[in-house]
Amino acid sequence: MLSMSKLLVTLLLTSSLFSVGAYAKTQDYSAQVVDFLKKSIGGNPNIISLDVKVVDKKDLEKPQGWQAYIVSFDGKAKVGNDEKKISQSSIYFVKDGILATELIDMKTGIKLNDTVTPKFQNSFYTKENLLFGSANATHKVAIFSDPLCPFCKSFVPGALTYMKKYPRDFAVYYYHFPLEGLHPASPTICRAAIYMEMGGDKDSIFKIYNLKIDPRETDEQKILDIVSAAVGKKITKEAIHSSVVEAQYNAGQDIARALLVNGTPSVYFDGEKDAAKTKYKSVKVH
Repeated sequence: MLSMSKLLVTLLLTSSLFSVGAYAKTQDYSAQVVDFLKKSIGGNPNIISLDVKVVDKKDLEKPQGWQAYIVSFDGKAKVGNDEKKISQSSIYFVKDGILATELIDMKTGIKLNDTVTPKFQNSFYTKENLLFGSANATHKVAIFSDPLCPFCKSFVPGALTYMKKYPRDFAVYYYHFPLEGLHPASPTICRAAIYMEMGGDKDSIFKIYNLKIDPRETDEQKILDIVSAAVGKKITKEAIHSSVVEAQYNAGQDIARALLVNGTPSVYFDGEKDAAKTKYKSVKVH
């Protein structure tokens, strides 16, 4: 799946504040937000097709009266001579018929966009993403990670090693989330890891975090040669681009998009985002 840069939708909008004035007296602006964004963005001549949906809505405690709408965009757009797929989500704030793309607390400098977290749907816990533990374990931990991310390298292997020891306590769900812009080699590595996991070798996840590779490498065959040597099994281009691997890879990207994951590692503990990434350590294990 080729996701369009989040800058696209931002650039297509001409201001940070917009009026949805005719709807000022309503409390749920979902339909109005969709209608407004379809007209504002869909009217751009570079947009070929556009589907807009409100996937979640939250009332903000502060500032009072504002609501946050999590909106998904799917469609196609012309970029130069190419046709690109749009697949992304954004947050919009609404109050009294006014829509804003961003709210900032001037006292703290905190962007309220960063404090709005979509619900972790039960449907996101799939058997394909269950890496270790039992689906009926006491706690569910979901990890979105890029194996070439330095922070991920220092956190994920240790966290996985610990939780793997307690399958009754932890169901560990893992989602490959390559930061392709920073680490061009990562998507190939992630597809190779998915291929290994689907074949039953879930411990191969530990090996991909120890690869000696230039994160900026773009030669897919060279990347696969390094991965193959590390896992002790030849992995081909055909294998990692099979329909089943691509489907699993894309499904993971779709879940990350729905949750507005934009950095790694991102951790969820029992459906709630764990910003400190330490809640699993407080569990009394058996």
